Amino acid sequence: MQELEVTHELALEHGLTDEEFERIIKILGRIPSFTELGIFSVMWSEHCSYKNSIKLLKTLPRSGGRLLVEAGEENAGLVDIGDGLAVAFKIESHNHPSAVEPYQGAATGVGGIMRDIFTMGARPIACLDSLRFGSLDDARTRYLFDGVVRGIGDYGNCLGIPTVAGEVYFDESYQDNPLVNAMSVGLVNTEHVASAIAKGEGNPVMIVGSSTGRDGIHGATFASEEISEKSEAKRPSVQVGDPLTEKLLLEASLEIIKNGWLVGIQDMGAAGISCSTSEMSARGKSGMNINLDKVPLREKGMTAYEIMLSESQERMLCVVKKGFEDKVKEVFEKWDLHCEIIGEVTNDGLLHISYQGAVKAVIPSFELVLGGGAPVYVRETKEPTYIKEIRKFDFKKIPQPKNLAETFKKIFSSPNIVSKKWVFEQYDSTVRTNTIVGPGCDAAVIHIKDTGKALAMKTDCNSRYVYLNPKEGTKIAVAESARNIVCSGGIPLAITNCLNFGNPYKPENYWQFSQAIEGMGEACRFFNTPVTGGNVSFYNESPNAAVYPTPTIGMVGLVEKLANVTTSFFKSHNDLIYVLGEDYEELGGSEYLKVIHNKVAGDCPHLDLQVELNLHETILALIKNKLIESAHDVSEGGIICALAECCIMNEENFIGAEVNIPIRTREDFSLFSESQSRIIISVNETNQKEFESILNKKKQHHALLGKTTNEKFIINNKINLDLKELSEIYYDTIPRIMNA
Repeated sequence: MQELEVTHELALEHGLTDEEFERIIKILGRIPSFTELGIFSVMWSEHCSYKNSIKLLKTLPRSGGRLLVEAGEENAGLVDIGDGLAVAFKIESHNHPSAVEPYQGAATGVGGIMRDIFTMGARPIACLDSLRFGSLDDARTRYLFDGVVRGIGDYGNCLGIPTVAGEVYFDESYQDNPLVNAMSVGLVNTEHVASAIAKGEGNPVMIVGSSTGRDGIHGATFASEEISEKSEAKRPSVQVGDPLTEKLLLEASLEIIKNGWLVGIQDMGAAGISCSTSEMSARGKSGMNINLDKVPLREKGMTAYEIMLSESQERMLCVVKKGFEDKVKEVFEKWDLHCEIIGEVTNDGLLHISYQGAVKAVIPSFELVLGGGAPVYVRETKEPTYIKEIRKFDFKKIPQPKNLAETFKKIFSSPNIVSKKWVFEQYDSTVRTNTIVGPGCDAAVIHIKDTGKALAMKTDCNSRYVYLNPKEGTKIAVAESARNIVCSGGIPLAITNCLNFGNPYKPENYWQFSQAIEGMGEACRFFNTPVTGGNVSFYNESPNAAVYPTPTIGMVGLVEKLANVTTSFFKSHNDLIYVLGEDYEELGGSEYLKVIHNKVAGDCPHLDLQVELNLHETILALIKNKLIESAHDVSEGGIICALAECCIMNEENFIGAEVNIPIRTREDFSLFSESQSRIIISVNETNQKEFESILNKKKQHHALLGKTTNEKFIINNKINLDLKELSEIYYDTIPRIMNA
């Protein structure tokens, strides 16, 4: 790649605007060099600068609760869980790379989020993923689905980190633009927390890990534009991962952090050396002298531009305490990894980049970064016209099903509802032997070794709800995440978010985004689950349409005693079955409406935050008093689908149910309603009196539905199915489609 002459036209080709280019000239007092233009273009890309989102993100509750660092301060969020321990967690997207190269796109997404965790000094203990694809009837969707799942599985399995939870949804809106969101959770002793900072004049700057190649150049800018026919040509913007090298890097990094030899450490993710040098310098109000001749390269003839922008994986930038360079080198040599001094920290606030005897860039580090000189915008908003149209939908005109049993089976066989075992059986969910509850239940639960505690974790978002009502739909995403944590015996602590939206320059898309932020903030404040950080992914659209707005919520909760761990499925015959919470026959955005009538219309279900919080407190009190056998929230498909899942979720022991579900106006409306704040509970008869006493004391709405039975699923004496038939639908649907 030649050193091109920098012009306005070249700046536009790099994704910068005329105004931004003029701003760069003003900052530098001259026209930037080609390398400087490249650095500014990636650092001021949407992916790195959050220029169209940061102002709104700052309205979220970013401190308080048990948070040890405010959102955005470090590579990942950090929450105190007592006993001198903290949990670090974060979620990020790798959508665009996965659309053009699903295996490597997903694999490097997992690798990147893991590095964010262990650069905090935390050992990753679990991985979660939230995935969205188009219709499974489409061959390309099946190709993307297969590649993404294998990429996640292979990387996580090789790394030795269990993938324990997540979600997979299918909808035509994701046909051309799948969403691949990866979340990692780690544990760290609070004495060994590392920071992404550069300070101390003369302290050496070291690059460690893999060598640098041309893969991933301009990956950050690729992630900041819409998917189009040209995207296939951008395969070089997709990085290539090596999980075995990452495992070595993990162990080496944790060793040098624990020994106290570092000032700071940061992953080289998006924008590579450009990002890590500028962000660490800006955070420490310092600068760096960097000599690119010292960077280990795996390709010949690389330019300064290419080295600075490369997103080659499994690399870190370390600022080492002066005098400990040899000790750090010794550790990385032991793990057979590169470790080279490429520069030193300065106090002038400038990023000095030299290569082959020439100065290639001199930029004030603060001017490159989020919170510094990077541009900040608030875009125009406009409520989409579709909102008013879909709200006019008259649910009373929906014809009643002629055969309720067949209608139920059709909904229950939806790929959005059936078991995702085909996905998670490709993952090692039990490696490291800490997994108490793995994939398939409301939330995963991981034991914190050498304590009597555990962590519950989950990702959640019903994007149809957000499409119908961005503010309320996002509140529901937060509430359902918390509900799943509570059903597993955990106390919700905090969230991370992955905000997947369309082009922010389109007023309708930005309105969706701003409404979602407002709803998230309201729910998080109410549940006292502050936002630890996360990721914004704009431009998730193709020439056909934008994806449904998808603000994925990743939540972590604390299970204070292992005895409180609760699972979703029925345990014994003759237990009483209750539903806590009230039904309002709400079908807006429901699976019933989509599967049976091929419509996404109406409004999303109503959510009363106080009712939801009261439900959480009630469930936790019941669990603490050992009064319930199982707990499972009512979500997609309504109460009938939730009951069916309770019967067959445990493949080792199917338990039937015979119940009478209260009907408000119409049987199909009540059975398939997706009203919020509802949980299915099973109770041993001997605990009924004390159980109901607590419900009455807390004024918790509830209804006794029936009992668990042997091998039948009987609903209102109208639906009578064998559990074997239910299990075949639940477990065989996705394998049958994928293996056809």
